[in-house]
Amino acid sequence: MEELAIFGGKPVRDSKIFYGHQYIDDVDVEAVVSVLKSDYLTCGPKIAELEKKLCDLTGAKYAVVISNGTAALHAACFAAGVGEGDEVITTPITFAASANCARYLGATPVFADIDMDTYNISPEDIEAKMSNKTKAVVAVDFTGQAVKIDEIMDICHKNNVVLIEDGAHSIGTLYKGKGVGSIADMTTFSFHPVKTITGGEGGAILTNNEEYYKKLLLFRAHGITRDVSLMENESHGDWYYEQVDLGFNYRMTDIQAALIISQLDKLAMFKKRRSEIVEKYNKAFSDMPEIIVQKEILESDTARHLYIIQINPDALNCDRKQFFDALKGENVCCNVHYIPVYYFPDYEKLGYKKGICPNAEKLYDRIISIPLYYGMSDEDVDSVIAAVKKVAAYYSK
Repeated sequence: MEELAIFGGKPVRDSKIFYGHQYIDDVDVEAVVSVLKSDYLTCGPKIAELEKKLCDLTGAKYAVVISNGTAALHAACFAAGVGEGDEVITTPITFAASANCARYLGATPVFADIDMDTYNISPEDIEAKMSNKTKAVVAVDFTGQAVKIDEIMDICHKNNVVLIEDGAHSIGTLYKGKGVGSIADMTTFSFHPVKTITGGEGGAILTNNEEYYKKLLLFRAHGITRDVSLMENESHGDWYYEQVDLGFNYRMTDIQAALIISQLDKLAMFKKRRSEIVEKYNKAFSDMPEIIVQKEILESDTARHLYIIQINPDALNCDRKQFFDALKGENVCCNVHYIPVYYFPDYEKLGYKKGICPNAEKLYDRIISIPLYYGMSDEDVDSVIAAVKKVAAYYSK
C-alpha cells in the first residue's frame, strides 16, 4: 500500500524507494554457486584471490579479509597495540563500531568534532584531543569522501600514533590519485549489503606494514598458526599447529569471497553510476536555500556511498523529523547517518555528555540520507528530486 502525501495530494512516486540497495547479477550468482560446488566453502583459495585483488585495486602491499567491517576495526586496533588505559580518537558521526573497537580492547574512545562543510573529522580537533594516552586515530571516510589523510597522518606520526582509516564507505575512492587502502597505517573496508560492494557481510584490513599484517592474520584465526617459523615448540607431525596468541574466529568464507571478487569487477561501473546520480542531485539542490549540500575536498576522487542533504533551518518552517516524514509520505524512504555515538545510553552510562562536539550535534539535527545506489533509474532519481523540492516548497519560509 502506497503512502499518502502528508500534506494532501498524490505522492510523487507510486511505489516506495529506499536509501540503499545491493546490486546482484547472474555473474555474481554463478560465482557463488561455483564455490558451493567446489571442495572449499571456507579457508580455501578464494580468500587469497580476494586479498590479491584488493591489493591490486588499492595499491596496498597486504590485505587481510575478515568476517565483517566491525571485526576489521577490532583487528586493526589490536594490531596497532591498543589496550587498557589507551585512548582512541574518532568521529561521533559514524556507525558505533568506529568507537566500539577501542572499547573491545579496554581503551577509551575520544570524540573529535567534524568539519561542517565536508562532515568528516576535523584534523584540527584531532590534534586538540591528542594526549599522552592516545594510541590510535580511527578517521572515517564519511559518505565515501576521503578524510584529509595527509594532514591527519602528519598529526598522528608526529605524536607516535597509529592512523586507522575507516574506509567502510570509501572502497574505490582515490586520494591525490592513490587508492584508499594504500595510504594510512591501516585501512578497513566493509562489505555489508548497503555498501558499494557486498559479500552479504565481510570486511578487510589493508596495510603496507608487514608486522601489522602478521598480527592481523593470527588475530582473525584464533591466534592459531601452522607456520613453523612462528611456532614455539617442535612440531609433532604434519597435523601440528599452535595457538601462539589469543585471537578470534573472524574468518571470511569462500562463499562471501567469491561474491566480493565478482562485485569488485563491477566497481568502476558502480562508481560511475553513483557519480552520475550525485551530479544530478548536486545540480538540483545546490541553488535551493532550503537545502545545504555536502562539500568535497579537491584531493578526493570519491566513490560515493551516501548522499546526505542538510536542511537549512533558516529557510524552513519545519524540523528534520517533519521533513523526513514528509519525504516518506511521498514514498521516498530515507535514513539518517548518523546519531552521534555518544548519544547512546551505553555511552551515557560511561559519562559521555552532549556538548563535546557541537558541530556534529548541529549536523545530526539537520541531515537526511536520500536514495543513492547503482540500480536507481533516471526516473527514480527524478522522483527523489521532485519529492525533496515538493517538501521544501511546502515548508519554505
